[in-house]
Formats: sequence, C-alpha cells, structure tokens
Amino acid sequence: MPRLSEVIAALDNLWPAERAESWDAVGTVVGDPDQEVARVLFAVDPVRETVDEAVKLDADLLVTHHPLYLRGTTTVAASTFKGRVVHTLIKNDIALHVAHTNADTADPGVSDALAGALDLRILRPLVPDPSDPAGRRGLGRVCEPDRPLTVRELAARAAERLPATAQGIRVAGDPDAPVRTVAVSGGSGDSLFDHVRAAGVDAFLTADLRHHPVSEARAQSSLALLDAAHWATEWPWCELAAAQLDEISDRHGWDLRVHVSRTVTDPWTAHAASSTTTDTSGAPN
Repeated sequence: MPRLSEVIAALDNLWPAERAESWDAVGTVVGDPDQEVARVLFAVDPVRETVDEAVKLDADLLVTHHPLYLRGTTTVAASTFKGRVVHTLIKNDIALHVAHTNADTADPGVSDALAGALDLRILRPLVPDPSDPAGRRGLGRVCEPDRPLTVRELAARAAERLPATAQGIRVAGDPDAPVRTVAVSGGSGDSLFDHVRAAGVDAFLTADLRHHPVSEARAQSSLALLDAAHWATEWPWCELAAAQLDEISDRHGWDLRVHVSRTVTDPWTAHAASSTTTDTSGAPN
C-alpha cells in the first residue's frame, strides 16, 4: 500500500497547489504523511455527512472539492461543526485533501467533467490560463452539443444527467432558441458574463446565478442562461477525479479502492413550484 505522502504527490501532480487562486485554501488539511492508504473517497463537500460516509467505508483518505477552511480560524473545538469534522477525521485516521480552484482550471478539470456529463464537445477554455502554452487549461469551457438542441432540450438534458436536487434547472431566455454553442462552468459563474459574451455562445450553463447579473446579461444580448445547483455542477468532477486516481493506482501497482460519494450535500432540500396562473394583484409595487 502507498503512503499518504505518495498519494498526495500524485494528486498534486494532477492539481498543483500553485494553480489555485490566491484566496483559496487547497492541499492536505488533516493526515499523517506516513500513514498507509488503501481506500479513498471523493466528495464535493467536507461536511459531516461525507465524513460519516468515509468512516463507514473505512476510508483512509477523503478528497473533496470544497475547502474545509477558507478563512483563518482560532479553534478546531469539537463544539463547532468544522471542528467536529476535524476530530472525527483524526480519531478515525482519515486524511483530508482539497482540490478546489486548482481543479477548476485543470486539464481535465471540473468543467470538462460537467461538459462530459452533458455530452458536449469541448472546443476551448472559456477563460484560458495564460501560463498554459497548449491552451487547454483555464476556467470554464466553450462547447458544442453532440446534436442540434434548443434551450429547452439542453435544460431537460441537464435535469436528467446531473444529480437530482431540489432546485433543478432554471432557465432565462427563449426556451425554443437553438443552441449551437454553449459555455459551461461548474460552480458559481455569474462573474464570467463578460467572457461568455465575448465567446459569442448561445447559452451558458452554470450555478448560483443572481438576479441583477442575470437581468443585465439578458438586457445586453439574447444569451440563454441555465442555472443549476452548485453541488450538482461540480459532482461530475468526483467521478472524473476518481477515474484519474484509479489509473494512477494501476500504473503504480497500488491496488487502491477508490469510491465516489453519492450523498447529496446540496443545502437546498425542497422546492415548491409557483402557481401556473399568473396573478400580480398582490405583487409589490
């Protein structure tokens, strides 16, 4: 069995920490470099549910996309929910490693996995990484569908192919408009509207879209916007990352057992659809 330090070196080769954003907190959070690793679990969130899953699985390493701590802290007391995560991991000899924005811009990375889940052919990065002479790394991806689609059909495909969440897929734009090219970005994407407009695509699928940026984007162009749940757009990366580690394990003869968490950690738990009858009599002025 490999040591944790060997597995982390392999993961750092996939997602170098120096490619993370300056505000990000990636890398190993908990773990003894000399401990042996036999079983690995990939998940989006380092929360109680996925940590409990790692314990039940008897995993030695939990790899998550989201960081446990993005800001400094003065305590890991078990009376706090993040402190409880740390205590549970240490008590059960489970290491925690994070690949966040360094996985977003990787080749392949989070948006490649999202495009793959939707059967979209990748053309190029949406925001290329200037340090990549090959022009393959970067944030988001510009894609084209495998066959002609409308906005309505693309939304239906996303609802079918991505993990089910309470939100589903929200659409801004003409549902019957054709989609010849589409930009995708796993996670929060409304900061990318300038790049999306410059790309000249017909649609943009991402998460966490807010009212004012969407309203302004729609006022400036006919761009269709598809808003999925944050967790759902990033979960496909777990399967991609697990496959990458499986390949590394086979190459090194490590015989790792690699798993992907299917625990839904999207924070939204229910959705009540609005009435199909429009009545604005009670709407605010």
